[in-house]
Amino acid sequence: MLSDEEMKSAADYFASLKPRPGYTKVVETDMVAKTYVGAGGMRFATPDEAKEPIGNRIIVLPQNPHLAELRDPHSGFIDYVPTGSIAKGAALMAGGEGKTITCTICHGPNLKGLGEVPSIAGRPATYIFRQLNDMKIGNRKGPWVELMKQVVEKLDDNDMIALSAYLGSLDP
Repeated sequence: MLSDEEMKSAADYFASLKPRPGYTKVVETDMVAKTYVGAGGMRFATPDEAKEPIGNRIIVLPQNPHLAELRDPHSGFIDYVPTGSIAKGAALMAGGEGKTITCTICHGPNLKGLGEVPSIAGRPATYIFRQLNDMKIGNRKGPWVELMKQVVEKLDDNDMIALSAYLGSLDP
C-alpha cells in the first residue's frame, strides 16, 4: 500500500546501506562446540563446553551469546567450517579445475557484484550454501538462476560448503 514515491524512498535508503565487515566471521576448525537450538530457533553452545567433530557442516554461533539472546542486531556471528574449506573454496571460485567456472566472470573482479548480478563477497556461509543448493536442486527459478545451473551442477555438498566458507571469509 505504498506510493511509488514511498517505495523509491525505501529502495534508496536500503541501497545506501553498506555491509559491515566483521558481522559474520568464518573460522575453520576440526572440532566445534556441541550446540542446542534456543529461543527463536537460534543455535547456542552447550553450557558444558563440550566439543564434537564438525564433519561436513557449517555451524553458526553468536559472537556474543548474551547479546544474541537479547536480539541485539550488532552482536554478530561466527560461521564454523571444516578445516581447509577456505582454500578449497578459493580454488573452486577460480574455476575448480573445470568443475565449475570462475565466479568473477559474472560477479565482478572483487565478487562485489556486476550490474544486476549480486555481490557474493562477505555473505554468511549458510546463506551462500542455501542459494547454491536451491539453484542446484531447482528450488529457485528465474532467468538469472538459469545462468547458474551449469555453474552448480557438478558441485557436491563439500564443494558448496567450501565455496560458502571462502566467500563468507571475504570483506563485503
